Amino acid sequence: MGIRYDWQKAEIETIYNMPLLELIYQAASVHRQYHDPTKIQVCKLISIKTGGCPEDCSYCAQSSRYKTEVKAQALLEKDTVISIAQTAKQKGVSRVCMGAAWREVRDNSQFETVLEMVQEVTAMGLEVCCTLGMLTTDQAQRLADAGLYAYNHNLDTSPDYYSTIISTRTYSDRLNTIEHVRQTNVTVCSGGILGLGETTDDRVAMLHILANLHPHPESVPINILSQVPGTPLENQPDVPIWDIVRMIATTRMIMPASDVRLSAGRARFSQVEQALCFMAGANSIFSSDDNKMLTVTTPCPDYDADKEMLNLLGLEMRPPVSREAKVSSSPAVVG
Repeated sequence: MGIRYDWQKAEIETIYNMPLLELIYQAASVHRQYHDPTKIQVCKLISIKTGGCPEDCSYCAQSSRYKTEVKAQALLEKDTVISIAQTAKQKGVSRVCMGAAWREVRDNSQFETVLEMVQEVTAMGLEVCCTLGMLTTDQAQRLADAGLYAYNHNLDTSPDYYSTIISTRTYSDRLNTIEHVRQTNVTVCSGGILGLGETTDDRVAMLHILANLHPHPESVPINILSQVPGTPLENQPDVPIWDIVRMIATTRMIMPASDVRLSAGRARFSQVEQALCFMAGANSIFSSDDNKMLTVTTPCPDYDADKEMLNLLGLEMRPPVSREAKVSSSPAVVG
């Protein structure tokens, strides 16, 4: 199948609601057309600036509005970040994502330090992704000039449900940031979170927005809510594994060339459940050396456990890809 940018909501809903095993089979078939099914990209997420965020995202432990275990910390020293990245590379990680609990990027000394981090980690031969909040086109270009591979800015959920979860920025703000990144040669990483109390319609609506971006995000993370004590969503029920598999498979079907990342929330899944996610089209995970993904409240499997699982499943860690090669290797386009 070719790549389309004219998906209708009803089409996506039909795919999402297919009989599960047929959906997995079709998604696996599409996956093999665009990706090597034996390769999984292993990523490391570093919280370079933790806590103290002024936003009110209902799921987030880092918001200053909620009383959680997370304490506000200063921007990490550059040498600390370089050391973490070096350890990750030695463990087979090919992408390092740097996350800062900021509402938006500001043109100050901290941003200058982040640019230096991007330059030095990129020089190690790793793909570098940043998630720093909203940014301008000029700031996106400065990140591009520093060698940034990808910028993460999730939509989180559907346009209609969004204001229930966040009031301190709009859906348009998020789409504008993605558009600012698109003015550069930095790739886009954008997905959502399952378990916020959203409906199937909300999930389909979010995928509809992503699948009609032209081009599609090169990377689509599927996150599962980690219920953090102290946040408004602390009592949300766990998302069934079948819903997660459906979401991954549907994403694979409608954005076939994108990497689909099984991201936050993976720690509670068994190897069998993760294998289903890989079969459905997920081809990236986040791993760690300290059993946490972003903060102490978000658990993450460690490098050794993930290596054991990948070996068991006959999967290999994917090496880094240059930004230029990724952007230029666009498959056939339809619609």
